[in-house]
Amino acid sequence: MSVRHFLSLMDCTPQELAGLIRRGIELKELRNRSVLYEPLKNRVLGMIFEKASTRTRLSFEAGMIQLGGQAIFLSPRDTQLGRGEPIADTAIVMSRMLDAVMIRTFAHQNVLDFAAHSQVPVINGLTDDLHPCQLLADMQTFHEHRGSIQGKTVAWIGDGNNMCNTYAQAAVQFDFQLRIACPEGFEPKQEFLDQAAGRVTLTRDPYAAVAGAHLVSTDVWASMGQEEELAARIQRFAPYQVSRALLDAAAPDVLFMHCLPAHRGEEISTDLLDDPRSVAWDQAENRLHAQKALLEFLVEHAYRA
Repeated sequence: MSVRHFLSLMDCTPQELAGLIRRGIELKELRNRSVLYEPLKNRVLGMIFEKASTRTRLSFEAGMIQLGGQAIFLSPRDTQLGRGEPIADTAIVMSRMLDAVMIRTFAHQNVLDFAAHSQVPVINGLTDDLHPCQLLADMQTFHEHRGSIQGKTVAWIGDGNNMCNTYAQAAVQFDFQLRIACPEGFEPKQEFLDQAAGRVTLTRDPYAAVAGAHLVSTDVWASMGQEEELAARIQRFAPYQVSRALLDAAAPDVLFMHCLPAHRGEEISTDLLDDPRSVAWDQAENRLHAQKALLEFLVEHAYRA
């Protein structure tokens, strides 16, 4: 059995990623027409959550059920990982019982180690480094509203976190230019900047970043595990709040995205999600449809081989 994993956007070709976006739109249409489609009947997805989640759990669990399969939720308290069992041992056993595994964890090395010992597809549901499933939803949302993102300009405002790292990879895979505005010391990881050389521009000025941009995106200023830094981060990031005035400096047809949850009054102004340029709710819904396309692709590929 040949196994494909989805640990980063770089695990697929640009053509495969474009196909996943198209398929996500198709599956969304089937869902909206109440068409029963169950290609993963009797397949089981194991979901390991070491980080809390709303959208990731709902979208993977509901998506697997809608595709005819089942999903099993596992917290650290529910597995021997929480008691020190090696990741490799857990991966070997779980992959003999399941058809795919999704992991939402802290260290990116955890998903790499798990995938290295898994006989079934492993999906990165989020790590401290990357959040590739969210980018699938973002790219589907842009495509639905504006068509291809190829050749467009995207602005990332705020922390150079896992979402920012993944946007750098998306700039390569989806062929757009990325401008990142962040305070000094909060840049994305250098390895991802190097990977996207020629497609990413760093600036300290959010207005310079959004000038003419077709998509503006941001995230919370303190990610999970950084709560103790919030007060200091609020002070450093205050000039990087995305507001309606900041969006006014972008392209006339700009879209605004936020992967949620949002802290109104911090990284966004209190009224921004109500702005007609915001597509955050469509973006959240598309986690379901894009990940259904991903599950179908990975599991069916594994069992065709």
